[in-house]
Amino acid sequence: MLPHLSQSQIFSLLFQYKYLILFPIIAIEGPIATVLAGFMASMGFMNFFVAYAVIVAGDMAGDSLYFALGYWGREKLIHRWGKFLGITVEKTERLEKHFRVHAGKTIIIGKISHVFGVVVLLAAGLAKIKFREFFKFDLIATIPKSLILILTGYYFGKAAVRSIKSFDAVALQTFFVAVLLIVVYLAIKKLAGKFLNNNGNI
Repeated sequence: MLPHLSQSQIFSLLFQYKYLILFPIIAIEGPIATVLAGFMASMGFMNFFVAYAVIVAGDMAGDSLYFALGYWGREKLIHRWGKFLGITVEKTERLEKHFRVHAGKTIIIGKISHVFGVVVLLAAGLAKIKFREFFKFDLIATIPKSLILILTGYYFGKAAVRSIKSFDAVALQTFFVAVLLIVVYLAIKKLAGKFLNNNGNI
């Protein structure tokens, strides 16, 4: 179980170590760390493009570890922990059939929904799909998701700076862009969650 970090702890770590801590911390608190990194980029403490590249790389590395846990730890998860985790041979066989047909769609939607993210990543490993296939679809979902989150933090930071200087029309527009990004992300996340609940047996 990965440790939980508060927003203030994440912000403090990012302020002190920047990109050095950003890479590993994404695996623990990805969305929060991404938004805070965007906020810090807007303040000039980080380079936006470097931070975004580090976030995508860190997110993909963390996802690959979950996939590897399901892939290489399949037998142990089924036979030793299956009773406690609700994983059976029958469910695993159903997973394999599901991923053979819906691998891309399930990985992308699971990644965007975040709530089901870890479950889907482990399930993809348990289903023994090819790593290059997993990596491709995971990257397709990670790139826009991370971009929306880092832009949300970035525009909130810009809006805050402008508001402090003078609450003008540009500050108001920047604020509404940030709110719109959040609404879009939450809407996609909600739809993804409904899809997995209605169609997934993971």
